[in-house]
Amino acid sequence: AFFWLVSLLLASLIWFVSVHLSDQEDAKLQYGLLIFGAAVSVLLQEAFRFAYFKLLKKADEGLATISEDGRSPISLRQMAYVSGLSFGIISGVFSVINILADSIGPGIVGIHGDSPYYFITSAFLTMALVLLHTFWGVIFFDACEKRRYWCLGLVVASHLLTSGLTFLNPWYEASLVPIFIITLCTGLWAFFTAGGSFRNILKCLSCK
Repeated sequence: AFFWLVSLLLASLIWFVSVHLSDQEDAKLQYGLLIFGAAVSVLLQEAFRFAYFKLLKKADEGLATISEDGRSPISLRQMAYVSGLSFGIISGVFSVINILADSIGPGIVGIHGDSPYYFITSAFLTMALVLLHTFWGVIFFDACEKRRYWCLGLVVASHLLTSGLTFLNPWYEASLVPIFIITLCTGLWAFFTAGGSFRNILKCLSCK
């Protein structure tokens, strides 16, 4: 979570400086800078995810050295899951905290013609982001370990696409549906990457 916060801080500084060095009266330029800031934020998040992977690899080697059997007590898949989940939780907190603050009131959602589904849609988007970061963490760590650079590219591309789709709001049908399709596909990818199979699902459902 700390690594994600540092990436957000750096992205915020870049966006802040860009806004103050540009023409603040130009609405189109400011909107473009907002998109630029979101893209920079995504790239920095993935860069810090990679930095965290390298740090954990060093720690894993140290743990293996001091262990009795010469193996680390924590597997790479466990670290990937925990890392992705922590990225997702802190991302979800920051995504929804301002929305929750606004929901205190006063006022009624949609009273000025805005969508009455603003809060419920924001909740679903936050849930999708938490899940996506968890899935991305599993795929990203496995790709780094096996040097599958095309997988790393797909993780970054899907992250950029997901962030870009949020700019379609308040046209929620155009953003929420594709994001949940990406979440489902990425979840299946992460499941098989972690060693899952349809046979395991059948065993789980049959309690074997």
